Order: sequence, then C-alpha cells, then structure tokens
Amino acid sequence: MLEIKDLSHRYGDGPLVLRDIGLSVPDGQLLTLVGPSGCGKSTLLRCVAGLTRPTSGRIVLDGTPVDRVPDRLGVVFQDYSRSLFPWLSVRDNVALPLRRQGLDRARRHEEAARMLDQVGLADTGRQRPWQLSGGMQQRVALARALAARPALLLMDEPFGALDAQTREDLEDLLLRLHRSEGMTVLFVTHDIDESVYVGDRVVVLAPGPGRVHADLPVGLPAERDQIGTRGLPAFTELRTEVGRAVRPKE
Repeated sequence: MLEIKDLSHRYGDGPLVLRDIGLSVPDGQLLTLVGPSGCGKSTLLRCVAGLTRPTSGRIVLDGTPVDRVPDRLGVVFQDYSRSLFPWLSVRDNVALPLRRQGLDRARRHEEAARMLDQVGLADTGRQRPWQLSGGMQQRVALARALAARPALLLMDEPFGALDAQTREDLEDLLLRLHRSEGMTVLFVTHDIDESVYVGDRVVVLAPGPGRVHADLPVGLPAERDQIGTRGLPAFTELRTEVGRAVRPKE
C-alpha cells in the first residue's frame, strides 16, 4: 500500500531532518511510529501526505507516486479543536470530504450519520463541535477522516492531548474501526505503551537526523483490551524492547 524509498529531507539550508528513510507498509497494516522529540516523525507524515516535498527519495501510495495530496487519504491531527469547523454542525463536518466525491446532499448526510454511529456519536449530528468534549471532538475528527473510505489513514499523535481514560477509549475505538474498515494506518505517537498496544508493527526513529533505528513486529493477539493485553508478558517484553530502542543510552 505504501512504499517510502531512500527519503531524506531538510528545511531550506538547514541540517537534515530525515535521512534515508525506507519503509514498506502492506495493505491493512496499522504501523505505529515512535521516537523522541526532534526525530522527524511529523515531518515524515507531512511528506507522506503530500504537504511537504522531500529533498530526495520517493513515496508511492497504492502504486502512484506522491507528488501532491493524494485523493484517498485521511488525516487526524492532535489538535482536534482547530481541525474541525466550529460554524458547521458535527454532521456537516463529517460529510465535508464527501463533497469531492460528487455525492448529493442526502447521500452525504447518510454516510456522515453512518460514521457518527460507528464512533458512538449517533445523536450529536446537529450539534456544533464546540458543544462536545475533547474526546468527542476527536471522535468527530476520526469519523470525518474515515467517511471518504481512505486508502491510507495518517494519525499524528491523535490522542496526546486527551486524559488517560479518554485516550484508552479512543485507542480501543481505533482498533475496532481498523478491523471493521480494513484500512491501512500510519500512527505517530510519543507513548511507548500506546505504540505497542495499537500497533501491528512498531517502527522506532532515532534523531540527528531522523532514521529508522528499529522495526519490530507486534505478535500480540488481534483482539486486545486495556487490562488483559497490557498484563501479558509478551506486551511487557515488547514495550521494554521499544523503550530501549527509543532511549538507547539508558
């Protein structure tokens, strides 16, 4: 689904931010990208999204080189309060990407209602985003990203600004939607435990400049829960391995 080949990037005349990144992400995989601040995680996501043209290297999405924002792309940012349009209803926020597909108003509202039901917000369609809690707003952002059935979903620390309980609830929601929708996901996080819990695979970036330091499969059961999965010896072993890769000098 996604091929990143020998990707390097620098901003202007500055130092390299990313160096020789190479990743292959198969269809339907949820890959988590973790690493310390300054290792280029968000820059890499911007390159994949077509928002930043890399200095060198190549990105291919579903067989097509990425030289602009791809049509079949969904993005969920950390700052949900700025990614939703406050003057639109929740339903119209979710339906917005469907206008590019040429769907009529009734069909757009039907699809928006379906996605809101998927994320547990079936009764909020007529409200404005600012009337909802932070966790509910991020559910709306996720529903909007999925409404157009993207080939690839990019998530840039989407749960980092939420409280612990809401974060866990949205991690579980993401896993359910990943299974039901069969989507490919590239998920950036600073949280080592989160990277293991939601991922099929964990890629660790090292800084100075950003490069792939470790690429680890997650051999946990597909069905996961916050208590049982995190209590498994395999979870503890893998999160320790990821932690050592993120902090190699400790």
